[in-house]
Amino acid sequence: MHQLTCNGVLEGIRICRKGFPNRMIFFRAGVLGRLEEMRDDRLGKIMTWLQAWVRWYFVKKNFKKLQDQRIALLVIQRNLRKFLTLRNWLWWKLYSKVKPLLNVARVEDELKALEEKLKKETEAREKEEKLRKELEVQNVKLLQDKNDLYLQLEAERSSSGDVEERLMKAISQKNDLESQLSEIQDRLSHEEDAHASLSSQKKKLENEIQNQKKEAEDLELALQKAEQDKQSKDHQIRNLNDEIAHQDELINKLNKEKKNLQEMGQKTAEDLQATEDKVNHLNKVKAKLEQTLDELEDSLEREKKVRADIEKNKRKIEGDLKLAQEAVADLEKNKKELETNLQRKEKELQSLASKLEDEQALVAKLQKQIKELQSRIEELEEELESERQARAKAEKQRADLSREIEELSERLEEAGGATSSQIELNKRREAEMSKLRRDLEESNLNHEQAMSALRKKHNDVVAELSEQVDQLTKAKQRYVLYN
Repeated sequence: MHQLTCNGVLEGIRICRKGFPNRMIFFRAGVLGRLEEMRDDRLGKIMTWLQAWVRWYFVKKNFKKLQDQRIALLVIQRNLRKFLTLRNWLWWKLYSKVKPLLNVARVEDELKALEEKLKKETEAREKEEKLRKELEVQNVKLLQDKNDLYLQLEAERSSSGDVEERLMKAISQKNDLESQLSEIQDRLSHEEDAHASLSSQKKKLENEIQNQKKEAEDLELALQKAEQDKQSKDHQIRNLNDEIAHQDELINKLNKEKKNLQEMGQKTAEDLQATEDKVNHLNKVKAKLEQTLDELEDSLEREKKVRADIEKNKRKIEGDLKLAQEAVADLEKNKKELETNLQRKEKELQSLASKLEDEQALVAKLQKQIKELQSRIEELEEELESERQARAKAEKQRADLSREIEELSERLEEAGGATSSQIELNKRREAEMSKLRRDLEESNLNHEQAMSALRKKHNDVVAELSEQVDQLTKAKQRYVLYN
């Protein structure tokens, strides 16, 4: 047994029983700790190398971005310099100042010429209008003369020869004047058309002048905006120069970091060489461990035999365990059946208890009803007693009335000389008495019938209540027996 313990056989069996593989490597004290330290050092170096490579990649990417930004800044600066040189060029300044004024001066000269032409045309038109008015006045005068001549012609038909000559002269003068008037009207219409065309041209020229003025104002605004843009661009150029200086500083820093990364790469290469040496050493150790493994396999075959014996004992124990488990299962089954029966009995007891409570409540209710009916019976008996007394009084009154009637009849017989009126009065009294007797008898019959009905009802209720009380007592006895 001591030999098995020293060889590690028992420890191997314990490890196999826990489910671990049976081929194990055993180290001396402290060797496993050194291997773990070497593994941790190697993993640390690999992780530092990986971090250095990742950092180098991100720095390279950022450096490429900064280079692109630097090129873009140079292009922007070149364009701004060209704009600034063109802006300060004298010919450009002269052109920008003279251009908006050239078209405006030309248009103003044309407008002045058209205005002078319009003035001339208006003066000619005014002259022609004066002539037209004068000719119209002359025409009116000629018409008046014509009318006068016609009147003179009618008055002086005898001297028609001279008058006809004068008339012919007047008609010829009239025709001449009418032709002159038509010519003047034609000229006037032509002048009006020319005046209308000149006025339309004047309006067009005025619109063009206004447009030219607006364009000049727009150009001035554009110049102001250009100067403002220049100032903003100058400010942007200053900012860009500052950014370029900052980017140059960043580039210098990145170059320094690049050098550091290269140095770290060299260090990682040296570390890799050292780890390879360690791996070679570990391979040698592995060969030695394989030799020890062969020795352990021999001891393992011995352990297998011991394990077979242990498994036989294990099977026996498992068979006994199964039998015990079956017995326990039967006991649990019986226990469950007893529990179900007990629960069923408890449910029945609970139902009986609830029924008993309901029946007790019903008994209390019936007892209350019995008390109420007894009080009602007592009241009815009191009423019956009062009615009996009233009946006795009525019978007594009846006897008194009958006695009085007999006395009256005797008096009537004695007084044989009674009149017919007294006879009729006696008949009426007898009729009233007979009516009173009938009413009294009917009331007595009704009272007796009501009393008999009440007695019957009371007896029925008492019988029902007694039956219910008997049932409740029987149920109570059953409940007591179950308990």
